[in-house]
Amino acid sequence: MQVAFGVLGPVAAWDGAGAAVGLKGPRHRAVLARLIVARRRVVPVARLVEDLWVDPPQDAIGAVRTFVAALRRALEPERPPRTPARLLVTEGPGYALRAEPSTVDAWRFEQAVTDAAALPPQGALDCLEEALGWWRGPAYADFTEETWAAAERSRLGELRLHAVERRAEARLGLGRAADAVPDLDAHVAEHPWREDAWRLLALALYRAGRQGDALAVLRRARTLLVEQLGVDPGPGLRRLETDILGQAHHLDLPTPPAGGAAEQVWVRATTAYERTVASGARARLDSTVSLLRNLAVTGGGGLEAAREHRVAAIEAAEELGDAELTARVIGAYDVPANWTRVDDPRQAAQVVAAAERTLAALPPDAHPAARARLLTTIALESRGTRSARGPQAARQAEEIARRLDDPALLAFALNGLYMQTFHRAGLAAHRDAIGAELVALSARHGLATYEVLGHLIRLQARGALADFPGADGHAAAANLLAERHELPLVGVFTQWYAALRLAATGQTPAAEAAYQEAASGLDGAGMPGLERGLLPLALLCLRLRNDSPASADVHIGRGLDDSTDWGPYEPWTRPLVLLSQDRRDEAAQALRRLPEPPRDLLLEALWCLAGRAAFAVDDRETMERVRAELAPAAGELAGAGSGLLTLGPVAQHLDDLASALRRSR
Repeated sequence: MQVAFGVLGPVAAWDGAGAAVGLKGPRHRAVLARLIVARRRVVPVARLVEDLWVDPPQDAIGAVRTFVAALRRALEPERPPRTPARLLVTEGPGYALRAEPSTVDAWRFEQAVTDAAALPPQGALDCLEEALGWWRGPAYADFTEETWAAAERSRLGELRLHAVERRAEARLGLGRAADAVPDLDAHVAEHPWREDAWRLLALALYRAGRQGDALAVLRRARTLLVEQLGVDPGPGLRRLETDILGQAHHLDLPTPPAGGAAEQVWVRATTAYERTVASGARARLDSTVSLLRNLAVTGGGGLEAAREHRVAAIEAAEELGDAELTARVIGAYDVPANWTRVDDPRQAAQVVAAAERTLAALPPDAHPAARARLLTTIALESRGTRSARGPQAARQAEEIARRLDDPALLAFALNGLYMQTFHRAGLAAHRDAIGAELVALSARHGLATYEVLGHLIRLQARGALADFPGADGHAAAANLLAERHELPLVGVFTQWYAALRLAATGQTPAAEAAYQEAASGLDGAGMPGLERGLLPLALLCLRLRNDSPASADVHIGRGLDDSTDWGPYEPWTRPLVLLSQDRRDEAAQALRRLPEPPRDLLLEALWCLAGRAAFAVDDRETMERVRAELAPAAGELAGAGSGLLTLGPVAQHLDDLASALRRSR
């Protein structure tokens, strides 16, 4: 395993899975820290003894060797006995830690600061933001009194302060002066002798339209320097003060690079908003939700941040006791949703509860659209559950939207209706009709994100109905719209569809490679409800398609076993994993404990997995149950309605089950 080391805070180590490595006691940590300070060079045992003890014990050298042996066991637990260590090595008169530069956070931090200096402002900002996030506290926080750590602690601390200032400089270069102010304000308060920090803070305030505050900051800096150090400000601060008083043109934002005009508009608009709209104004909540809605479709960190701040915005609205405001805050988050498993069930339940409370609190004369948006929110956030409230809310929202003849509201309501069409198998044609209406409605009224959603729904539905030319057309249309409207998450779904396409046409090696590549695209996409367990599930389905269902033996191939993270699909994959290991009795027990699959896009696929396992252990009761559940989907491809994976024609599974049931009579 590759071990990562952390010294930007308390000394720590983590294994390849991110779990903390037990480093024993403080002297074990001290040995490790001392070797990291040496930067891969050998530290003689005698020097380690000097550094570890003021008054070394009689067997200090033996104690050091004991610490090293324990560290080796912790850092290389799988190393066979009597084989040389590869990480903490013995060399000459002492020891060295041969860690790779990328595995020590302090070394990575240094490289990131160096790299950022050669990058344009946006690249530098991204690089420094990430690097500063690696700090968990003061460097070598466990060893603040040790002389051997003092120089390295001081050097890293200075480098961190430099990085904070360069991050602020990058924000200024992007025209994000207002964003730079809070961090710089805290920075100068903690480190008042850094003149460049004062300079950057004053410049940020000036560019944010706060000339008076900028001059006040410079006066504050002068007072501190004169009264505390007995020195006048340097030429940089003196010149900046003169330039601000004269409103020198060179202090203004530089001419933006190509593509930077939009950034300038954003900065000026947000600065004006900050100045104009009072901090406690309710309009800020309305504006926040509009921003979060746009943030969500950017994917990755934007989607996760939008979900987190959405709940906070709802709570803030409820605190004000205005039901109509709360209804707007909840209902304005009309982000198109395609995947039927929520990313955060706890947050979804919070939103549903808030929507129900708000519905009950709305005055009788509240606009029907507010009720429809709350009902749609309930339908969307309760997807994949067996609650009767979700389908009821979806139907009510659709009825209101059609009556009001509001295209945007109807598109939102159709999304909620779609999410509640998984109460049984075999509904691909129904979902295809919803997708077709969404595409037509959205194209007529310029609702780009819902037009994309309609194409993705139809891609899935046509795939389930084995109409791959039709599905291909919808994938191409979705990609074209995504490129035009900067919707990166769309590519996640169409890339998985491309892998499914290969799987459905029997191109197994190519499909397996495509699935691996598609899974890498999910990393950081901000959709844990989709990501976790999906790749192994897709590979399992791919391999089972090539495994004869007429046999009691199950072969799932290499790399899929008990240690695989199957995520939420583990109950349906476990019996097959056990069968592949010839553990039939355990597989039969696991099958008897099997719950019903969630009502989502993988409903048919999970029933087919249950049927395959039941066939192998001759579980007649489960086979009959699976056959009854799958019968309405006899004309579909199992799992293809997800747009992600398939187990082949449902009809074939039904035939196999029927044959097995006849034989077992």
